[in-house]
Amino acid sequence: MKQSLHQDGSIIIHQAIQEVLPDEAVRRALQDFRSSGRLTVISVGKAAWQMAKAAYDCLRDRIGQGIVITKYGHAMGPIPGFDCYEAGHPVPDEKSFRATAKALAMTEHLTEADTVLFLLSGGGSALFEQPLVSGEELQSITSQLLASGADIVEMNGIRKRLSAVKGGRFAQWCAPARVFSIILSDILGDPLDMIASGPTVPDKSTCAQAVQTAEKYHLCLSEKARQLLSQETPKELEGTEQKIMGSVRQLCQAAAEACRSLGYQPIVLTDRLCCQAREAGSFLGSIARSHADTQIPMAFLAGGETVVKLTGTGRGGRNQELALAAAEGIQGLENVLIFSFGSDGTDGPTDAAGGMVDGNTQKRLCDMGISIHAVLANNDAYSALEKVDGLIVTGPTGTNVNDVAVVLIRPKT
Repeated sequence: MKQSLHQDGSIIIHQAIQEVLPDEAVRRALQDFRSSGRLTVISVGKAAWQMAKAAYDCLRDRIGQGIVITKYGHAMGPIPGFDCYEAGHPVPDEKSFRATAKALAMTEHLTEADTVLFLLSGGGSALFEQPLVSGEELQSITSQLLASGADIVEMNGIRKRLSAVKGGRFAQWCAPARVFSIILSDILGDPLDMIASGPTVPDKSTCAQAVQTAEKYHLCLSEKARQLLSQETPKELEGTEQKIMGSVRQLCQAAAEACRSLGYQPIVLTDRLCCQAREAGSFLGSIARSHADTQIPMAFLAGGETVVKLTGTGRGGRNQELALAAAEGIQGLENVLIFSFGSDGTDGPTDAAGGMVDGNTQKRLCDMGISIHAVLANNDAYSALEKVDGLIVTGPTGTNVNDVAVVLIRPKT
């Protein structure tokens, strides 16, 4: 019996995530790893537990001490020799600050004979934090940035200058020890200094750019925060080395291969999608309608990271908004499915990874008296998709390499 479009979508999501899990990539990065003196492993981000576990499997007794700092619900059990902490994301909380203080204490008074293995994945900007302003103000500024529609580069340019560990400052703290970083990229183009706000790499952003971002989004800042935006971050660091081990490009390739294995002809439109989530959804809906009369099964893919400008008080995330916005464009098309998901398994402050819609989604919502336009205005995509079984729920995946949206089209029957 022929599988449904929804079944194909679920298979593609599962296979794509499996291909970008960090385990094997961390092992590859550590094949030629050499350390002297005391080895400290600091693992930070939404994929921190998985990366630390892979490092432990490779290095075992060579590790002198270790710490994992990850998002709530993302630690999957104890790892020998590691202290595991869960903390706030996307807004840092008191547990973020306490866990980071533990990491700083662990790396204090290192010598030039020692080595720090720093495992970094997306989410580190919130999870790894020692603020130079009050914790309350940092939380307020983070929330302002998240609601403004600022992209991740603009956000991190601000956050670096308000932190004692971002923008290369953690590597400075660890000096004169050698710092070797293995990085899972969640930012388009893989800019090392922007991934989790670059704790161990020289900062390429400038004070002028940070000030411009603060003015552009009318951020409410204290005088101390304004002064910090004018203090430059480290532009050169000695004794540091970095390896990028995964990115959204690999996620797109994995999803495309999964589509191909199911008989679709995949076309990767971009791996640098960067716009409002609603606009991306509308665009992909238009793509689907333009090719709805295809004679062969087709799949169009777009990877990257869209943004959401908060105008309401509902629940949702960028992938859910993208999918719901696409539903309007494919209304009535029985041979089309559109879905979008975050590789980390979490989309915004929800338990869903993203959303999935078909040509009947809008009508089903309309029959319930629900307007997609009103839902999006209130940023409440989660509630609407939940009512039509349109949520993608994977649970924490152990990886974090941005998002991918997929349009599946079959020949009409």
